[in-house]
Amino acid sequence: MRKDEAKALLEQAGEAWDAEQWQLSADRYEEVLRHYPDEKPSGIWWFDAALAHKFLRNWEKAFELGKEAAARAPRGEGDPAYWNLGIAATVLRDWPAARDAWSGFGIELPDGEGEIVGNFGMACVRLETAGEQEVVWVQRLCPTRARVVSVPVTPGRRFGEVVLHDGAPVGDRVVDGQRHGVFEEIMLFEPSALPTHTVTLTAPAPADLEALVELFAERGFGAEPASSVNLLCKCCSEGSHEQQRSVRAGTQQVSLAAPAAEVGTLLDAWAAGGPGRAWQDLDLAN
Repeated sequence: MRKDEAKALLEQAGEAWDAEQWQLSADRYEEVLRHYPDEKPSGIWWFDAALAHKFLRNWEKAFELGKEAAARAPRGEGDPAYWNLGIAATVLRDWPAARDAWSGFGIELPDGEGEIVGNFGMACVRLETAGEQEVVWVQRLCPTRARVVSVPVTPGRRFGEVVLHDGAPVGDRVVDGQRHGVFEEIMLFEPSALPTHTVTLTAPAPADLEALVELFAERGFGAEPASSVNLLCKCCSEGSHEQQRSVRAGTQQVSLAAPAAEVGTLLDAWAAGGPGRAWQDLDLAN
């Protein structure tokens, strides 16, 4: 391939990229790279081609091309080629490649081999299912995987599921002066076996409702009072939002994540723990 032909293909790749025509852009980059894999700017072309396949959710190609991009990137300097490779390797559950990619980015990982299960802090993830969005709290297990630790109200989503999220936060939540990034969900990585129930509770005081949350949390389950859920417009959700957990007394709906065989027993134990506590209308949500 002549240099002028390669230049024309690269221009087409860039135009397709700007138009978000990811497949066409990747095809043009790959055509050039078959002839010029190691030119000075080739690392950028490999990266863009791999990223286009990431947008297409073609993880095998994103992994294949991502390895080429990372091979031409400096290690330990936060180069995004390693980050995208880490995501693709994680989707494919190639844990040695994922570990090497995160180390190449410059992230210190917990010791061991295989699947990465560490404590990478609390964050938020914006779930998206069938056009509905919801920001939930998560415990990050690795640079791109996180376990949902609040009870989603979006149909089909569950407490305890593991989601794969992108690397650049879009907005944040500020709690007690500490900022927590809101990451975009890429995909559901592992579903949760815990069903979601709704129940109507009467709690004489906020402490009574907090006691319910603690009771479920002690057993690895979840409870989310309606009064703790904030509704935000898209603009506010993607910005910086100061958040304080607050629950109110009285009667309200609560979402519960617990096995069907145990949820009624737990509610009875909670009701028996204080005067005026009551529950009714327990239903399976999903």
